This record gives sequence, structure tokens and C-alpha cells, in this order.
Amino acid sequence: MQSDVKLFAGTQSQYLAQEIAQSYGKPLGKLNIQRFSDGEMSPHFEESIRGCEVYLIQSTFPPSENLMELLLMIDAARRASAQYVTVVVPYFGYARQDRKDKPRVAIAAKLVANLLSAAGADRLMTCDLHAGQIQGFFDFPVDHLDGSAIFIPYIKQNSLENLVFAAPDVGGVGRARSFATYFQSDMVVCDKHRKRANEVASMQIIGDVKDANVVLVDDIIDTGGTICRAAEIIMDKGARSVRAICTHPVLSGKAHENIANSVLEELVTTNTIPMRIENPKLKVLSVAELFATAIKRINEHESISSLFVN
Repeated sequence: MQSDVKLFAGTQSQYLAQEIAQSYGKPLGKLNIQRFSDGEMSPHFEESIRGCEVYLIQSTFPPSENLMELLLMIDAARRASAQYVTVVVPYFGYARQDRKDKPRVAIAAKLVANLLSAAGADRLMTCDLHAGQIQGFFDFPVDHLDGSAIFIPYIKQNSLENLVFAAPDVGGVGRARSFATYFQSDMVVCDKHRKRANEVASMQIIGDVKDANVVLVDDIIDTGGTICRAAEIIMDKGARSVRAICTHPVLSGKAHENIANSVLEELVTTNTIPMRIENPKLKVLSVAELFATAIKRINEHESISSLFVN
């Protein structure tokens, strides 16, 4: 006998959770998050979840209270006798701090993994982690969904000739290569050097982009500095057009201004993070159906490997 599935949403991911619930075919559960005058949060499930498989949907983008809210939701579900608690985190925040790249720094991704585990989560479902090895920080199952399942159909419908995929930095080579392999296309790499975070000091292109329609592939775009600089250099090298795809549109600081004024034809992204500013160059695709299908297959103890584009 299968346990009853109940879906709940955190405050900042209501828009996406509603879509996921609609795709799944079940309404969102009733959850009230009381806020005291000093900002302290107190979540309360307004229906019984005893013995249920509970899915808590919340991206952990800044501010950090989104993460704190999720932790409190997990704890409340545990104390309400949920049988199984899965945290659905479309955008896993703090993933960029996944190693000690210099002395005396925190490994925030591991700390977040520890917090989710300590709160009582049984499983994590997320999409396009900044580094795949972050899955190893968890001592429970991680369902790491692939954004390529969203982007590949979109690229196909554009029917671009002489398609070339580009990695905006050396760390993104694996992502770009997977797209290039699927489309049997060439790939180039943008080799960048930073002086400090969010500031590119220099960049050069490794590979040939002359007369090509180039697609830059990234997982996160923050200020947009790297992607816009890469697009500019690619066009200077003789490319016919350049567009970008990225899963998580952090888009902080002057990102929208940078993208609007760039040579990019478009930036194709997803709704793992809410889009609060309109930008004519942005095309937002929904991950709701991908997550809804994954939740359904997990509940029915079926494989989710068919959701990945090989």
C-alpha cells in the first residue's frame, strides 16, 4: 500500500509549487507560516500528515531566511509524524562554496547538507547543482535532475545551422560537452581569469566560432558579467549569433542591465528562481513538469533515469 503524497510550498516558491502540483494532479497542502514582528518564522501544517510522504518545495536562494524556513518546515513535518520527508529544492543555494579554494574559508554546500540532514530530511530532489559532487555531501538519496531535458527541445525547435556550444569558463566544460555530444556539434571554451568574485579580469576563446551560431551553456548567472563578456568576444571572433542558456537566474546587481545591453540574442533560463524584473532578452521555461514527473515516479518506486537526455 502506497503512502498518501502531500505537497507543500515555502513562501518564496509558491509560484513554482502551484505549477508542480497542477502537473502532478494534486492541490498543494495547507501550510501556514506565521511571522512574528521581529521576522521569526513558525510553520504550521493545517492538515494531518501522519504517515504521509511529504514533499516540501522551496528553493534556497538569498536571503538566507528561505533556507531557515525550509529547515523549520522539515522539523515541523517530522514532529507531525510524516513517514517520509523529501525536500524539493529546485535551486540549491550556497552550492558555489563546495571546496576550500583558499585558506580559512567555509564549505557552505557541505554545511547546508548537514543542516538538512539534522533537521530530518530523508531525501533531496534538486536540479543542476553547481558541482555534481555535492551529491556526496549527503548521507541520504539525492535525485539530481538535469536541466538539459528542458533546454534541448527548445534548442531543437530553433533549427540553428552550424551550431557550436560554448563553456563560459573551464568549470562548465562538462555541461557544454554534453550538449555538443547530443547535437553532434563542436564546442569551444572561454578561459577566464578573475581578480575577485563577480569581476572578470581577462578572457580568451579556445576554439573556432567563425560563422557559427553559438550557444553558451551555464548553470548559474549571477551578475551576468562572465556570460556577457564571453558573448562579446565570441561575436568579435566572427560568430553569426550568440545566445545563452542557464538553469538558475540569480541575476543580482546590474545583471538585467548587462544582459539587455549585451550582444546576446536571448538568455533562455528556467523558473527555479522567481523572475522579478521583465527583460525582453529573457525566455523563461518551466521545470514544473520535470519535477512533477520525478515526484510521481519516486512515489511509485519507478526509475527516473528516463528523465535524463543521453
